Amino acid sequence: MKQLKRPPKAIIFIAVTALGVGAAAIFYTQSKPAGGVASKAPKPALTVSTIKAETTRLPIQLSANGSIAAWQEAVIGSEVNGLRLTEVRVNVGDTVKLGQVLATFALDSVQAELAQSQASVAEAEANAADAAGNAGKARTLQASGAISEQQINQYLTLEKTAQAKLEVARATRTVQQVRLRQTQVLAPDSGVISARTATVGAVVGNGAELFRMIRGGRLEWRAEVTSTELGRLAPGTLASVLAANGVELQGRVRMIAPSVDPLTRSALVYVDLPSSVGKLKAAAGSQLLAPVKAGMFARGEFDLGTSTARTLPQQAVVIRDGFSYVFVLREDSHVSQRKVQIGRRLGERVEVVSGLEPDAVLVASGAGFLNDGDLVRVEVAGAPASAQDTQVNRPLAPAAPAQAAIK
Repeated sequence: MKQLKRPPKAIIFIAVTALGVGAAAIFYTQSKPAGGVASKAPKPALTVSTIKAETTRLPIQLSANGSIAAWQEAVIGSEVNGLRLTEVRVNVGDTVKLGQVLATFALDSVQAELAQSQASVAEAEANAADAAGNAGKARTLQASGAISEQQINQYLTLEKTAQAKLEVARATRTVQQVRLRQTQVLAPDSGVISARTATVGAVVGNGAELFRMIRGGRLEWRAEVTSTELGRLAPGTLASVLAANGVELQGRVRMIAPSVDPLTRSALVYVDLPSSVGKLKAAAGSQLLAPVKAGMFARGEFDLGTSTARTLPQQAVVIRDGFSYVFVLREDSHVSQRKVQIGRRLGERVEVVSGLEPDAVLVASGAGFLNDGDLVRVEVAGAPASAQDTQVNRPLAPAAPAQAAIK
């Protein structure tokens, strides 16, 4: 037989290929971990701190809306008829005192009528004195029989008639004196002028409205409370009122309306507001101006006491899709997303009403970056986490090629 000969190049190529396959197999066998699984340990998504719900006492409050109104608004009108206004001394917003002159009417016609009535009184006094003298003489001569009984009765009647005319004249003079005093419009109480219709030169009739005044400057909050919540309130209950301009006042319930509106099924609760709270001094003078005005919208809360509640820091609660969630730490360092119901709030803490076990360990910080089932690293007390641990892990950029060795 003839021996087969192969080209030398083919033999060399086959040998090099076999050596390469063997080296790769040896490298793969040495780099493969025990157990036969070529995997890498999972990396935590975030370093977090943990907390548990705390039991605290939170205030029980009833919220309501309403308007600020005057405690009592007095209507100041004209008491004279057909007189002309000559002076108006106050305007809307002015603070007035009891008995202060607000406006004056023309005095000419009233003074003339008063002078006439005084003259009538003087005439009536003279006639009454003359009639009284004649009646006295008639009584003296009655026993002697010098004059008849008819004449004596006439003198006595004239005395009574003159006395009656004198009383009429005096009453007329009193009426004119009252009219003279009524030419000055006086404040019936201390307070703040809230409206003015008086105009200089106008001739007003009897009873015409000239001013409106908030008595004592006192305001009240008229809160609208539903009939179902009305039984929780009573006179004397404290209330915190926040006006539309940001001014906050403290008041007390004065009274509750005796009836409920059949359309809205709500009743008014009257809360007294202190007239001296929140006043500011005007820059141009010493007049005090209340920042809260009648007619403002205001919302407030009634203080109904306190109750025990489980609370969490606000940062531990995550709002997603309109619902509240917390992340519960499991024993395997993974987190579970749990839906909870949130109640009252006090500062940076919120009440958990339902959906949470009493001894559950929760993620306190960074909950907004987690998803259900994520692996986390629990921060050790006293050892602050690095900047990389406090951020969500993201794929790293490819490493730059190694530089050449320093020559």
